[in-house]
Amino acid sequence: MGRAHSGRVPVTRVVSLVPSLTEAVARSAPGVLVGATDWCSHPADLDVVRIGGTKNPGVERIVRLGPDLVIANEEENRAPDLAALREAGIEVLVTEVREVPQAFRELERVLHACGVPGGRPRWLDEAETAWSRLPVPGRRTTAVVPIWRRPWMVLGRDTFAGDLLARLGVDNVYAAHTERYPRVPVEELRAAAPEIVVLPDEPYRFTADDGPEAFGGTACALVSGRHLTWYGPSLREAPQVIGEAVRAARR
Repeated sequence: MGRAHSGRVPVTRVVSLVPSLTEAVARSAPGVLVGATDWCSHPADLDVVRIGGTKNPGVERIVRLGPDLVIANEEENRAPDLAALREAGIEVLVTEVREVPQAFRELERVLHACGVPGGRPRWLDEAETAWSRLPVPGRRTTAVVPIWRRPWMVLGRDTFAGDLLARLGVDNVYAAHTERYPRVPVEELRAAAPEIVVLPDEPYRFTADDGPEAFGGTACALVSGRHLTWYGPSLREAPQVIGEAVRAARR
């Protein structure tokens, strides 16, 4: 079985199974990453071995890379894949991120495990400062937040993106749902009468021509999925980027 990384042995080879953590490590410990998923799109010039998707990584390919550590997430990656890596003798660090403060704690833990001195790169300090200095929202807005279409799925309870939006004054209509990502017919979404609909460009790529038409005259905010759902360097700009998109939609 793999061990939880103790930090005592220098880490020189890391495989990331999470796009936001890939970006965080690549920007903080250049040269440490040797493998990442096909969905790891940032930094744009990342040059590492691609090992498949977040839900279907090539376990044997990862093992052949000989990583000191694999970083993963309990939501994005499947338990059987992580168990297979541990059975191969590879250390696996699994993160859990369901709110903004937790994201900062987990990022520091990951970066420390990857050998970043103190686990505190400048971008992480800047991101924490950006979120700690948020003004109290002068107006709160109700929203539904679809993440998929065919079938329609939305943010439900206990999600990182939902917590991020709440801190910006956006209250998810389905925040008390029993499921984290419930399937809800679009007719029910419209009947919930949100003030706005937040449409990210990932995991489903909503666009001005694909999504808003399903909600009649309800205002829609087309937002960057990276700024809404990723926890990494994008957290520096997320309050401004998401906040501006929401404000524009509700004018």
